[in-house]
Parts: sequence; C-alpha cells; structure tokens
Amino acid sequence: MTDSNQFSKEAYDRLTAEYEDLTTRGRIEIAQKIETARELGDLSENGDYHAAKEEQGKMEGRIAHLSALIEDAEIVELSGDLSSVQQGCVVSIQYEGDDEVEKYLIGSIEEKREGVAVMSPGSPLGQVLIGAGKGSTVTFESPNGPLAVSIVDIEA
Repeated sequence: MTDSNQFSKEAYDRLTAEYEDLTTRGRIEIAQKIETARELGDLSENGDYHAAKEEQGKMEGRIAHLSALIEDAEIVELSGDLSSVQQGCVVSIQYEGDDEVEKYLIGSIEEKREGVAVMSPGSPLGQVLIGAGKGSTVTFESPNGPLAVSIVDIEA
C-alpha cells in the first residue's frame, strides 16, 4: 500500500484545477497544434509536428503525475499549536557553526511558495525536524557525517 500524498487545501485545489485544465483545454489545444502541423506536409521533416508531439508527451506526463497525486491525496491542516515542527509549516533553521538562517517549508514540492525552499518530511533532515520544538537542536546523518541543526522559528 502506498503512502498518501499530503497537501494543504490550497495546494490540492491548485493541483485539481491544473489537472482539469490540462485534460480539457490543454488536450484540445495540443490536438489543434498537431493537426495544423500535419497540414504542412511531410511529417518526417516537419519540425512543427515533432515539437507539438513532444509538447503533447510532456503534457500527458504531467497529467499522469497529477492524476497519481490527486488519487492518493490527503488534505492536512496545520494544528493551531505551532510549538513543534509539523508538515505544512515553515521552519527557520541554523546549522551548527553557521551564521546564516535558512527557511524551509516542510512538505511536498507541490506546496512550493515564493521565496521559501521546500524540504520533504521524508528527507533525513525533515524526519528529525518533525516534532522538534523551537529552540531545540537536532542531529541528522548527512552524506558527510552527522550535522546539528538548531530550530530558530516555526511559522504557519
């Protein structure tokens, strides 16, 4: 059994709208592009035709991806208590020995927001951050050995 894809209501609605748009308007437009390119003649040397077919392949790949995401989707909301890191929150962290504070949204790449990098809750750092509180320090195993990270802030 596969794990569900956890999304905020906003991300789920955005993904569903994109899926609907691609499966309706998108497919009609690409079919029209292919038909127009076919009318230009010999398909073996027809750059417009090949470009339209490539675009169609990429769009169908995105449709399949969205379908899989939506099919196993679970809508999650942040709990009112942000005393610990949870999926969907933005966490500010500082690596031990570093002066720079980095901000990450804990969740799926589909939750991306402007100006905030996304960290998977299943990543090594994401796993140790989930449940940890503001001001605490967690250690995770990186490819270069253990790293300590302090949680500076937790935001919705």
